[in-house]
Amino acid sequence: MKAEERWQARFRAPRVTLPVWARQAPARTVYRSNASGAWEIYAWDRSDGSVRQVTSRPKGTAHGTIDPTGQWIWWFADTDGDEWGGWMRQPFGGGPDEPIDLEPGHPAGIALSAAGDAVIGMARPGKGFTVSVVRPGSPAKVIYEHAEAASVTSMSLDGSLVAINHSEHGDSRHPALRVIRQGGQVVGELHDGPGKGIVGLGFSPVAGDRRLLALHERRGRREPLVWDPVSDDQREIWLPDPGEITADWYDDGRSLLVVRANRARTHLHRYDLPGGVLTAIETKHGVIEAAAPRPDGSVEYSWSSGSHPPVIRSTNGQVVLGHGGPSSPPSVPVEDVDVDGPGGRIHALVSRPERGSGPYPTVFLLHGGPTSQDDDSFVPQVAAWVDHGFAVVRVNYRGSTGYGSAWRDALAGEVGHIELADVTAVREAMIARGLADPERLVLAGSSWGGYLTLLGLGTQPTVWSAGLATVPIADHLATYEDEPESLRAYHRALLGGSPAEQPERYANCSPITYVDDVEAPVLILAGENDPRCPIRQIEGYVSRLAERGHTHEVYRYDAGHGSLVVSERIAQMAAQLDFVRRHIKPDGAGGAHLPQD
Repeated sequence: MKAEERWQARFRAPRVTLPVWARQAPARTVYRSNASGAWEIYAWDRSDGSVRQVTSRPKGTAHGTIDPTGQWIWWFADTDGDEWGGWMRQPFGGGPDEPIDLEPGHPAGIALSAAGDAVIGMARPGKGFTVSVVRPGSPAKVIYEHAEAASVTSMSLDGSLVAINHSEHGDSRHPALRVIRQGGQVVGELHDGPGKGIVGLGFSPVAGDRRLLALHERRGRREPLVWDPVSDDQREIWLPDPGEITADWYDDGRSLLVVRANRARTHLHRYDLPGGVLTAIETKHGVIEAAAPRPDGSVEYSWSSGSHPPVIRSTNGQVVLGHGGPSSPPSVPVEDVDVDGPGGRIHALVSRPERGSGPYPTVFLLHGGPTSQDDDSFVPQVAAWVDHGFAVVRVNYRGSTGYGSAWRDALAGEVGHIELADVTAVREAMIARGLADPERLVLAGSSWGGYLTLLGLGTQPTVWSAGLATVPIADHLATYEDEPESLRAYHRALLGGSPAEQPERYANCSPITYVDDVEAPVLILAGENDPRCPIRQIEGYVSRLAERGHTHEVYRYDAGHGSLVVSERIAQMAAQLDFVRRHIKPDGAGGAHLPQD
């Protein structure tokens, strides 16, 4: 199979997410799949094996869940990927969608009770954040509202207690956790102070049990905490192994499933609450995107590695759910690289072509977030570059998750420039080690990675041979003016205030400030309906490139912050490959083609 056929086959291969089941009817599950050509919601009844597609929309569907009784599937209906709209519900067995009578907005969490109630968080421009109790057939009742960011995290099984994360203190990067009743009365609150957020995960699945599982940051990383908001009894779960932690309840409420991410790989453990015993759960080397315990005590999880496509497995040894289509071709394994950087040791991941020994033309592919990370999971984009003879380097720069709170929170003041300093350290190391050809370096990324791409092209103009910026921030000020309320709150937390309060910082960190210094050809991919990196601020940047006659191209697509449609994702990857094919020399000495098979 040739390179073009391989990478397109990976994008076309159907994928599924980890099924989510109803607490009181665990045979009834929902999951998302792109088998129809777009990511949609599916219902799967394990009792008889039947599968039904729940949603079918031209731009796909991003959010869906099931109520604890298994009677209703809830999903969010936005407009052309703009993340603005309202919730719908549909009977598990099929039938007409019922719109939920709630003013449209941007979603900020949903929780469902066994009694049929829903608690829904919404954000609306100029109105801040609200949390409402919704009972179908009755008017919605607002039980919380504030100008600063807030979101619904969980509701007790009987619906009596609701957990929300909020940033009334002004720092959405480090939220506080509050439990309220459906009437709005405050039951309990946890706020650990500056730089120490606490995030709600979920109430115990046992009826009448008011314990809430959360993550705290009291020891420099997120770790589990079991909290009774009524008595304020708190139990911190200390774990000796390194890495970032998240957790979930086992069905009996006596044990926790602990998911530990360390150095771009994932490990599973069972923690026994009565005895305090931590037991490792054996899984293959790679990344677990999601995991959940089943009522029988087994654990189902979505697994992949850099060389192996995703699969839904169970600890009982079975493959849980097939994707119903052709398998994806494998790729190359990921290599770990550690480099000394200006803020400490930097962990990076390298994928290199199977042929040749370097130096290779190299794509530095930067992740979004910035509070995210690159890991050893299967990424079709990475495999596509490798198929065409490129090495791919991914840098977990300061601001990334997975390396403790201090590394994640290191972005302050010189946002963008800090991350690029780490990228520079890794780039120079890769050149020195003979992996990367300094004459054929491509800077690329999506969302925050797209922002870093544009900033890097402007502040390091002689280094890069080409740039590929997908849904980037090009201008922090214009982005702030057009983005949703939750991202405005994040911007204020990250840059120390609003544009009116920090005008110099917003300018210093914006790619548009350096646009006249860009030398490399640049391709920008932008969503017409993107609420996160709005199109207007990208148009302003592109106009500046055009005014000086700089080599650039713009790929606009009719969706939001990325596309849920398979054919569109293929078209975007093809545009990037074609752009680099026309602007990168194959051997450092001339020509205009990518390396060939």
